[in-house]
Amino acid sequence: MERGFRIEIAAAEPKGCDRLVAFTFEDRESHFPAGVHARFTELARTRGSRGVAGERLETSDPLGEGRVLELRGLGPSPALKLETLCAAVTRAARDGAAAGSARLGVLLPDSELLRQPAHAERMLRELALASYRFDRFRTSADPEARSPMRIDVVPPTGDLRGWRSALRRAAIVGRATRAARDLANTPPNEATPDWMASRVRDLGRRIGAKVTVLGERELARRGMGGILAVGRGSSNPPRMVRLEWGRGPQTIALVGKGVTFDSGGLSIKPAAAMDEMKWDKCGACAVFGALQAAAELSLPLRLRAYLPFAENMLGGAAYRPGDIVTCGNGKTVEILNTDAEGRMILADAMAWAASDRADALVELSTLTGACVVALGQNIAGLFTPDDPLAEELTDAANATGERIWRLPLGAEFLEEMRGAHADLRNSGGRWGGASNAAAFLSQFVEPVSRWAHLDIAGPAYVGGEDRVRRGATGFGVALVVEWLSRIAEGTARRRPARA
Repeated sequence: MERGFRIEIAAAEPKGCDRLVAFTFEDRESHFPAGVHARFTELARTRGSRGVAGERLETSDPLGEGRVLELRGLGPSPALKLETLCAAVTRAARDGAAAGSARLGVLLPDSELLRQPAHAERMLRELALASYRFDRFRTSADPEARSPMRIDVVPPTGDLRGWRSALRRAAIVGRATRAARDLANTPPNEATPDWMASRVRDLGRRIGAKVTVLGERELARRGMGGILAVGRGSSNPPRMVRLEWGRGPQTIALVGKGVTFDSGGLSIKPAAAMDEMKWDKCGACAVFGALQAAAELSLPLRLRAYLPFAENMLGGAAYRPGDIVTCGNGKTVEILNTDAEGRMILADAMAWAASDRADALVELSTLTGACVVALGQNIAGLFTPDDPLAEELTDAANATGERIWRLPLGAEFLEEMRGAHADLRNSGGRWGGASNAAAFLSQFVEPVSRWAHLDIAGPAYVGGEDRVRRGATGFGVALVVEWLSRIAEGTARRRPARA
């Protein structure tokens, strides 16, 4: 994979590795490939390995010139979870790279967890992403940057064909996730609405898609007052982009929030952590990545993406609390808070998507801090009136490790969003903010009844002072691609949208 580890699937003990990593359990004897079994067993015996989680032992291989043997503990085998195993493997890869390894061999443990293709794909995808760095703006060579390390993965079973198939999919989704991260991490002085629209055009050319970009004049002609209001305070005007790709019996609409920077507008945000608002475009970036992967996988679907890009800034022309705005489907919205801007640009995008009559519509956005309060930073909120769609998306999330949790979308939340002098207001009361926002969006999806909103505000990026993990995660790419793949394979329930 470009700019990442070079991963290969090996049948047995890989030759030519300068570091060989194996894993052991607390409660049972470990078995290693025949060629190295005796040496790893001796390492465990002489160093007193207990196999406890986090244990790490290493020694020079007496039969391998300059090679290091490394043994890592996983704890009791019945308690092992896929998340723990994936983390242990990626940690071994990162440590190997930090130690200067050029070629790492990974002997995966014999675990039922790795006998499912989806689990194999997830492990390989996470391994591929373990080396991700956003360093395009560094002016000097990073001392940790070297030629990509090769990783030879030895599966616990003889199903090499299955593992190589899993690696192919993992590579495709990994590249798409990297693309989403790169876009989201690009700073707002470069990643303006027009720049983002140009990146979608580039993607369209690469995958053979039709791309339509609406500027201010066309947005006004179409009555898309939500995105125009949000973008009015910026010197970088808004853009609305639609990308159409593929053929198939089903048409799926994907919508992603693309606020390239969110100052909060006149309802200005606190200065602390405002720099993180370059990641308010992560929803659109996730949709971008999902489209790239879907095209590379040649999924037999017709996909349409609707990506609204705007910069929410202060200025003499900025929209104000008290304004009343007319959105693309004719509904009017009373502005109470200019920092509730994401739902305004999504209103126009979702109304456009709905007017094109898709079989299903899924939208991703870093929409509310309330969702982070409710679910924390690792879980996205799922809102949908469609129970089968909720089950499909949850199953896809479970398969990929991108966690979501369904939250309520009841009539009382819509009542909270009714306007005093307009159809709706863009901000509700203090309580239930994530559900209030979802209820607001529900007013822009007719006639599509099979729709879902994913509030990814928590897991979309890692902020704060963590310089190693800080940045966009690409959350949503793997989940959406898995869901689309299941539809394409006919494994997801199908129910056409009602007119």
